[in-house]
Amino acid sequence: MDINFNQTTSIRVRYGETDQMGYCYYGNYAQYFEVGRVEALRLFGMSYKDMEASGVMLPVSEFSVKYCYPAFYDDLLLVTTKIVSLKGSRLFFEYEIKNESDKLISFASTTLVFVSKETMRPIPPPANFTELMKQYQIN
Repeated sequence: MDINFNQTTSIRVRYGETDQMGYCYYGNYAQYFEVGRVEALRLFGMSYKDMEASGVMLPVSEFSVKYCYPAFYDDLLLVTTKIVSLKGSRLFFEYEIKNESDKLISFASTTLVFVSKETMRPIPPPANFTELMKQYQIN
């Protein structure tokens, strides 16, 4: 099922997230993408907390990132998160980070897998999640 859903959230680069040159350390970007993903899912109508309470986990199985331009201390970053498709138990996301000047900082993609909290084996997405997806389905 192909999906057309996106959400943008802002994150400010903190001093502790930079190196001696004032550049945002590359390892922080995975956390920025996670913040975007969690907020997108919350806006979408599903929270990680509720899914985990119901026995469903959503770990990352693949992550790919391209760095285009550095972010610096105190930059306000806009993280756009797109839910692009659901295929079986796999959920696909794409991300884009821009600064306040609309300069592309980075883009990425992740694949997450619905798994049982008890067995850690892949399972179908929860029915309520699939129902939410239908309203954003691309025909």
